[in-house]
Parts: sequence; C-alpha cells; structure tokens
Amino acid sequence: MTFTLFPAIDLKDGACVRLRRGEMNDATVYSADPPAQARAWQNSGFHWLHVVDLNGAVEGRSRNAGAVRDILRAVTIPVQLGGGLRDRAAIEAWFESGVRRVILGSAAVKNPELVREACRAHPQRIVLGIDARGGRVATEGWAETAELSALDLARRFEDAGAAAIIYTDIAQDGMLTGVNVAETLALATRLRTPVIASGGIGSVADIAAVKRAAATEAGRGIVGVVVGRALYDGRVSAVEALALAAAG
Repeated sequence: MTFTLFPAIDLKDGACVRLRRGEMNDATVYSADPPAQARAWQNSGFHWLHVVDLNGAVEGRSRNAGAVRDILRAVTIPVQLGGGLRDRAAIEAWFESGVRRVILGSAAVKNPELVREACRAHPQRIVLGIDARGGRVATEGWAETAELSALDLARRFEDAGAAAIIYTDIAQDGMLTGVNVAETLALATRLRTPVIASGGIGSVADIAAVKRAAATEAGRGIVGVVVGRALYDGRVSAVEALALAAAG
C-alpha cells in the first residue's frame, strides 16, 4: 500500500500557522499567503495537502473559507479539509468547491449519524479526525475532552465506510519529538479502516519510524503521516522525506 506524506496547512486568521499542543495562543505564523504555500508544497512533489481551519474548529463553522478557496484555486493536487464542519450543508459545499476529502472530528463524537450519512453519500471521501489527550478524545478544537477513548470512537465507525482515520496525540503535536508510534500502531492493529499518523514529526527519522511500523504485519493499516512544523522549520527536507515515502 502507498505510504503518503501530507504537508499540513493550518489556517488561523487567514495565515498559515503551527500550534504547540493545540494551543491557539501559542501559534507561529509561517506564511501570510496560504495559496503560495500550497503551491510550494505541490511544487516540492507532494501528492496531497492537509488543510485545517483552526478558527473553524473552535467556533464550529468555517472561518477561513476565503483562504481555503484560494488554496483550491492555486493547486491541482487533492486537498483534504477539516475544521468546523458540523453539518451536511457545510460538507456538501466544500465538496462542490473542489475539496477531495472532508475531515470530521467533533462531529464524530457529537453527531455520529451525520458522519454515517456523509460516508454513505460520499464513499471513501470522509476522513475521521481522532485527536486524543491522555488517551481520551478531544473535540471543539481540542478545547473539550470526552469520556471516550480513541479506539472506542474509531470502532463505532468501522462499518461506516470512512476513507481513513487521522490519529493525533495532542501531547506530541507541534513539539517535534516524534509521533506516538505505539498508540498509532495500537489503533491500526485493531481496525480495518486505514490510519494516518499525525502530531510530532521532527525529523526524517521520525517519518522512517512510522513507515517501519507500517511495514509490519500489525501496522499494515498505517498509510501515511501528516507533517507540519518540521517542514516549515526546515528540519525535514521535502526531497528526502518524499524519497523515503516512495522507497520500497
């Protein structure tokens, strides 16, 4: 199975930023020109973009729609979008705008039937965003924590037809200390739905660790990894990372 790298474009107040552990007040601005950043990742050779409307995730509705539309016009590679998508109208609108896959996070906890309906209407185009703090699922831009484990939530949607699950350990996110490979592997081992790792990539060696896990029998469901701050900081070379991902 192909191992895919997803460069992250996190949008806050119209700019490309990276947070540490999801703290909105701890944001580093990397670009005030999201479409230019999107083109840069496409020109570097990436095959997907992972875009999140951070303001939208907190407020429950799209708040960086203009920037997202500019990104969609700027690139030809597929875009998966999350953040603030809480109803069918929002999901349908973004598909009509050209988004390839929609990421549903808080809705999976608070409105599971919406997720199931969306999966039925758009097979293999809905991604579950499962973000965990201390093993418990966090929602509303990570401002709330549910009494539900990541695995329990994932299992609820095993028969829904989701394209993938993006699993983020919030404690690792933006910290450049490596993905929580053990927890990602634990999810992949117990699920049929493919898993994308997220949160903590700080070096090409960290990407290699995820790919090694994906190469094992237990980890064969791990199909990629989201890379954010390390790319922006230059700690990860796009050329080197893409070569690693493509290697057999």
